[in-house]
Parts: sequence; C-alpha cells; structure tokens
Amino acid sequence: MLRVIAGDLKRRHIQTPPDGSTTRPLPDRVRTALFNMLSGHYEGHEVLDCFAGTGSFGIECLSRGAERAVFIERDRKIGELIETNLRELGLRDRAELVRADALSPSALACCPRPAHIVFMDPPYPLMQAPATRARIMDRLADFAQLLDDDGFAIVRTPWPYADHEGEGDEKRRTEVDLEHPGLEGPETHVYGSTAIHWYMKPRSDERAP
Repeated sequence: MLRVIAGDLKRRHIQTPPDGSTTRPLPDRVRTALFNMLSGHYEGHEVLDCFAGTGSFGIECLSRGAERAVFIERDRKIGELIETNLRELGLRDRAELVRADALSPSALACCPRPAHIVFMDPPYPLMQAPATRARIMDRLADFAQLLDDDGFAIVRTPWPYADHEGEGDEKRRTEVDLEHPGLEGPETHVYGSTAIHWYMKPRSDERAP
C-alpha cells in the first residue's frame, strides 16, 4: 500500500491492487525526487494523470494544493480503485476520472485547458514497442499543446532505454531517441531502472529567448 508523501494528506494510504501486478506505481524515492522538482508548479493548477493506475501522481498533486486533477485509466477494476481512493481521501470534488484509453480522442478532449502538468506513465511494453511508443509520444505532444506557457509534459520509461535489433551475435543495442518535433526537450532524470523525461510545448517566437 502506498502513502501520500506530503501536503494536506501526508501519510494517508493509497490503495493498490492486492496482487501488485496490474499497476506499476512510482517508487517513493522517484515520487519524492519528482515532486521536489515540481515544487511551486502544482499549487492552484490543473493536472492530467494518464495511464493513472492507482492515481498516486494526481493524488499527490491534489494533496500538495493542485486545484483539479483529471485521471485517465482504461482498466475498469483499476478505475474503481481510483474512485475508492478519491472518495476515501475526500478528493471527489476536485477530481475527474475518465475511463478511456489515454491515446484516444476522448482522453485528449478531457485534458484541462490549460493544464500545467501532464504526466504519462504507460506500461513499459508500450514504450518498448516502436509503433506504440510513437503513438504515445505523438499524444504527449498533443497534450503539450494544451499546457500553459510554463507547464510540463512528463513521461516515464524504463532505463536503460534502448531498442535491440538483430539476432544472436548480430544483435545490436540502439538508444531510443525521445526527441519529438512537437515537444521541447527532453530533460531526462534517471533513478535506477526507471527514467523521467521532462518536456515543454515548443516556444513561440514571442517566448523564444
């Protein structure tokens, strides 16, 4: 069972699936590092938590003062778990659960306008397959267009992050390039076997230095 790290709900429990196999919550040390870097960027803002799992990212934002969080989760049972967590933590009036594929048009339609933080935590197999990885990065770029000028789009991947091509002695390891023409970044932070990649929407001529 997870706990909220800080804020109004500090040390309150976040329920997780009993078998631990359906979701892959951020480890406490990664959440702590991530929210230390986000300090000053959740208070009074709206956030989007995609592939939400238990909802721990969005719940942590709400505990620390976010105005509203939208959770996108396709799995019905995990969606029910998010609903339970929001109800037991008294967050239903500041949260919206959307039961949809995070890559679907309905997910994009439900993104706050503007959002200040978009967090995507897709299953690792989706990020390791080139075709679905491209779809995720395209959708991240779509979400980034709905950020305010100082907002962040963040995605989690396994680490080291590489494609492996060929067979046997001919097998080659190629690092995955996570640059995207619709995004400014990434700034990558590595925590053992996981990495967090930070992006912003591309600067307009008015914002460019």
